[in-house]
Amino acid sequence: MELRILRYFLMVAREENITRAAALLHISQPTLSRQLMQLEEELGVKLFHRSRHSIILTEEGRLLRRRAQEMTELADKAERELARGKEIISGKIAIGCGETKNMHCLAGWMASFGEQYADVTFDIFTGIADDIKERIENGILDFGLMLEPVEISKYSFVRMPLRERWCVLMRRDSPLAEKEQIAAGDLLGIPIIIAKRRSVRNELENWFGELYRQIHVVATCNISYRNYSAMVLNGMGAALVHEFDHCPDDLCQRPITPEINNGSVLAWKKNQVFTPATAEFIRFIRNARYNA
Repeated sequence: MELRILRYFLMVAREENITRAAALLHISQPTLSRQLMQLEEELGVKLFHRSRHSIILTEEGRLLRRRAQEMTELADKAERELARGKEIISGKIAIGCGETKNMHCLAGWMASFGEQYADVTFDIFTGIADDIKERIENGILDFGLMLEPVEISKYSFVRMPLRERWCVLMRRDSPLAEKEQIAAGDLLGIPIIIAKRRSVRNELENWFGELYRQIHVVATCNISYRNYSAMVLNGMGAALVHEFDHCPDDLCQRPITPEINNGSVLAWKKNQVFTPATAEFIRFIRNARYNA
């Protein structure tokens, strides 16, 4: 597979229209259609469902889109690294981030680093720890800001200063809102929205103990406080979440008891060949963390 053809494929997948994609790529529609059919022949699968007015990805096409995005991002990253000047600290640093209060700390480090190295830019990807680790392993991300519990034996890291407290997010008209703290037994009979990531689920299952078998889990969610808020606001149930900085007006949150809180780490691969910008950022954050 040529990178050029993968870029063609991604453009068509994004636009869902051959004519529009061809115009954006500055090639003819017949040429683009031929390239896509040759790609399907090469892979031995059907990548698109075609109709008169649109072209939609098949299940195999969606899988290829994910891998093609990773491959083109990695190729672009390699080109940037090879094109950098040897003396000037420049280029792009790619960081994957979970939704954590420690993003405020990391953002401060990035801002301070940018003041010293104006030719360095940051590329931020938001996701759960599993997705971030996969992208680090594939060379797409340089760093990952991840909430614990997370397996980091293969990584170097700095521990972030803030910890995240687990709470129950509920509507203000919920009877639970009258409590100052929420125990596991208080959630019996209430639909629960819970984290999807397995290591986090394990931690919460341990908190529930034997009561977990009686809990009614109505939905799981991998990330996005907005999604949690929307589900709770619309009456789906109460959500177990890390404490919000700013809770929506129609919702409230109460800490769980016994308390659970988690730390975060900023991690990167051990024994890696780093670009000058990435190596300098590692030195910078280690010093910033030491002096915090």
